[in-house]
Amino acid sequence: MKSSTPILKDLVLIGGGHSHAIVLKKFGMNPIAGVRLTLITDVSHTPYSGMLPGYVAGLYNFDECHIDLRPLTQFSQARMILDRAMGLDLEKNQVICENHPPISFDILSIDIGSKPATLSIPGATEHSIPVKPISKFIDYWNTVKNSIIQNPNQKMRIAVVGGGAGGVELIFSIQGCLSQIYSSTNSSANKLELHLFQRGAELLPERSQWVGQKVEQILRNRGVKLHLQQTVNAVKAEGEEKIISCESGLEVKCDRLFWVTQASASPWLKQAGLLTDKQGFIQVDDTLRSLSHPHVFAAGDVATMVNHPRPKAGVFAVRQGQPLFENLRRALLEKTLKPFTPQKQFLILIGTGNEKAIASRGIIGLGPYSFLWRWKDQIDRKFMDQFTNLEPMSYQPHQPEKIQVKSPKMRCSGCGSKVGSSVLKNVLNRIKSEIREDVLIGLKEAEDAAVIQVPTEQVIVQTVDYFPAILDDPFIFGKITTHHCLNDLFAMGATPQSALAIVTLPYATSTKQEETLFHLLSGVNKVLNTVSASLIGGHTTEGEKLALGLTCNGFAIPNKLLRKGEIKPNQALILTKAIGTGTLFAADMQLKAKGRWIEAAIASMLLSNQAAADCFKQYKITACTDITGFGLIGHLLEMIRTSSVAVELNLEAISILKGAKETTHKGIFSSLYPENYQFSKKIKNQQQASQHPLYPLLFDPQTSGGLLASIPLEHANSCLNHLKRLGYVDSCIIGQVQPQSPGILPITIQL
Repeated sequence: MKSSTPILKDLVLIGGGHSHAIVLKKFGMNPIAGVRLTLITDVSHTPYSGMLPGYVAGLYNFDECHIDLRPLTQFSQARMILDRAMGLDLEKNQVICENHPPISFDILSIDIGSKPATLSIPGATEHSIPVKPISKFIDYWNTVKNSIIQNPNQKMRIAVVGGGAGGVELIFSIQGCLSQIYSSTNSSANKLELHLFQRGAELLPERSQWVGQKVEQILRNRGVKLHLQQTVNAVKAEGEEKIISCESGLEVKCDRLFWVTQASASPWLKQAGLLTDKQGFIQVDDTLRSLSHPHVFAAGDVATMVNHPRPKAGVFAVRQGQPLFENLRRALLEKTLKPFTPQKQFLILIGTGNEKAIASRGIIGLGPYSFLWRWKDQIDRKFMDQFTNLEPMSYQPHQPEKIQVKSPKMRCSGCGSKVGSSVLKNVLNRIKSEIREDVLIGLKEAEDAAVIQVPTEQVIVQTVDYFPAILDDPFIFGKITTHHCLNDLFAMGATPQSALAIVTLPYATSTKQEETLFHLLSGVNKVLNTVSASLIGGHTTEGEKLALGLTCNGFAIPNKLLRKGEIKPNQALILTKAIGTGTLFAADMQLKAKGRWIEAAIASMLLSNQAAADCFKQYKITACTDITGFGLIGHLLEMIRTSSVAVELNLEAISILKGAKETTHKGIFSSLYPENYQFSKKIKNQQQASQHPLYPLLFDPQTSGGLLASIPLEHANSCLNHLKRLGYVDSCIIGQVQPQSPGILPITIQL
């Protein structure tokens, strides 16, 4: 978040549920100066419960029924921490995450939904698929659906345990989807066998009797085998077959078993000390604030309003979004909170899997009718529209509110912009850096400079990189930057030894700066430790935006250094990673990139090139470089410029990151792209090649990109197979080196 206003308070949201999605959107439109907003989520796409049955039925695609949290957090100027929260320290006010250092907060809000209640029934955990967490259920459902698409002649027996609204909509949706697949392939509908188990005598006991009877009638007419007043007491497996046993002695065999029964809360909420109900859900008052911890709020399924208990339904999570935003805003501004009373009667629209729906409100019921489905579809799409096609807020419609606190109006430059000594001391005491004997003076000595010892008959190899944060997660940004800087050492055949850091921290109070710096250097240190290198010192300063640079030091034997210019004819060119980070992060800034595209790009940038460099050494490479700011063509030209060779590049063979083709097609490019495009003057068939849709990506600047190496043709395939076994799944042979012909441009694009 670029701002000259210091960060004064941290509002942290755990979970990207319906309520928090609304909160993020509203904070984007009504920010509070001085507040840093952070979302911690283990998924970048949160499913909208109202449209999930339609997704299972095949009536919606993935994007239509999922809120993409990455552009939403960008819109709200929030940090997105892609990780799983697994605990709270309510004394230190910190969220404990699976893969990040603890994240501090002043105000906390929790909207993580529910999870299946602990299954005490023998075999249920091992042999059934719970519908929550929904993301895992969706992955499993897609495998079931795809297996039938690929083999429509197979018989499929599916059972659902749970006759409430969730189980009923699921069985309707499964039938709607699979019946359509069998029908489209001219397979018999008899190949599909569906079972629904319900402990009670009626389906949908939480709704009116009419609705339950109507649903039962429709399901029986469709051939679904209903097992009412049947309590499942065991699940066994014989090979791929599941056997469901009931207390009555009934046994049913099936191929897939889905579990849709009572939900519970994650146990770490109660373990943290929050006051919860018997199921572990956080007890909140009429303002959605925890009864035990007034600086903690909760909404959606994870919350129980003690004065107004309601069913765990998405409609209530949606209705809580606005009052939650209002009270979080008031809590940050230290204003009186406003009570909220949820409605007692609510409309429920149950899709029947065939573009019809049943309506129910109180004792009134209607359907199934097509117009009710169209009405439901219109309501759901209207809700989702507010989170799609977001545009960056280029201006604020009014002056944002500010937290009232005394702070300096002007920030000093020069050495006056350095971060305070107490912040540095505290962070360095928390950092666990690699201890090396050849680091004579490092972090712990607090001297004016670090001192390292260079081994006899070796040389020191140095490189430096520095750039503003491409992510608002300082821990991941620290890791990516370190990988990026180390690539220069790997490309030259050097072994990393140490690094100096230069950091620009956003204006903030000292405690906020300490946490940002700790997360940033923890990311740096984690990567350095994996290559047995030490963080030995650095410099910090303040600014409007987080930035990080590293000077990395490595050792090498002089006659074993790798150089760019040793590329030779009759060699193959191998690239270890896919390209496309420049256009993807440009799209991310414009809120035009899907979260899963950025996730894949981050995963690529976090892949170290160390193992690839070691692999290359085994196959007699002669030249190597890393692909960074000048793009693939720019760095390739550096290799061939002094070697009197030409290159034939196979454009179709180059691995492309997911989404990069789409963003370049929309004309979204990095700001460095126009400069890089000047390299096209060195391409022999530039006019013809430029018509190819992937052509612009040859000039796309990369962050923490792959290594590009030249290798004898006879070793190329063996080397490539070795790289793939090491985990470089996007590595590829992208071209061949040839002798240069006088007067001919050095690069030809093979189309």
